[in-house]
Amino acid sequence: MRTSTLLPLLLLSLTLTAPLSSSAATPTPTLLRETVHDILPKYGLPKGLLPDSVDSYTPVGPGGDFEVELKRPCYVRFSDLVYYEKKIKGKLSYGRITDLKGIQAKKFFVWVAITGIAADESNGTIEFDAGFLSENLPERLFESIPTCKNRACGHHHRKALPSDEFGASDGIVAEV
Repeated sequence: MRTSTLLPLLLLSLTLTAPLSSSAATPTPTLLRETVHDILPKYGLPKGLLPDSVDSYTPVGPGGDFEVELKRPCYVRFSDLVYYEKKIKGKLSYGRITDLKGIQAKKFFVWVAITGIAADESNGTIEFDAGFLSENLPERLFESIPTCKNRACGHHHRKALPSDEFGASDGIVAEV
């Protein structure tokens, strides 16, 4: 008679604890997941280096590799007009992004590929490398997350060369 009393109690305890243990294994909702804009400041970089249209990103790997995918290619105006390709890749370390691909800036009448970004906390500036050229801009320009625009707003539309459209971008872009 004693085992017949324990069996219902055992079954009742299993049904009460099962939902608790299965909910603990449920992944965190995506609303609580960190965004790439949350991660950049942890690496000493401002959150506004990337536009608001981030669709997905791969977490920083052991070698610092990361990849960000935007909903669509777009333009943002900082001190210069900047073009973001749909996919942006690079290597992230504290205060620096190297081997950067997928971001171009318009300097005078030429689009140049941004190959690196570095934060200089002592000066409060962000340095952008474009091959052998570089430019320092105030960090305050990148404090807020910029809005992605479909068009260059008052500038000639950007027409990418076939090499830019289908893979290895060399930063050469024609104006139409």
